[in-house]
Amino acid sequence: AEQAAQSYAFEQLVNHLQMRTDVQNIDVMILAGFCRNCLSKWYHAGLARNGQAASYEQACEHVYGMPYKEWKGTHQAKASEEQLRRLEETKQLHAQHPPLPALSEPPPMATPPPPPPEPLRGA
Repeated sequence: AEQAAQSYAFEQLVNHLQMRTDVQNIDVMILAGFCRNCLSKWYHAGLARNGQAASYEQACEHVYGMPYKEWKGTHQAKASEEQLRRLEETKQLHAQHPPLPALSEPPPMATPPPPPPEPLRGA
């Protein structure tokens, strides 16, 4: 039940951030030390730790509600000098992202095609 509650809370946070496209990632980083990209990285790591293969781009799409490149082009504003200064000042408080763990089993390799048939020898 606790894991279901945690999953629900995560999805509600994701939904809220998807609705609040007016809130810039840099502002969330300055105030809270994490942003949508951090959530995407944590989600990606969670998938990998549970043996689910997904790309980082897929994790971003889950968090952003659309491909990251599309969200960035539509909703991300250029950071001001003040925002960049404050981001640098708060850097020591920013979320950390451990390296992505390897999947417990590597994905199966595709079966190689059979070798070509031997050429016919003429008589």
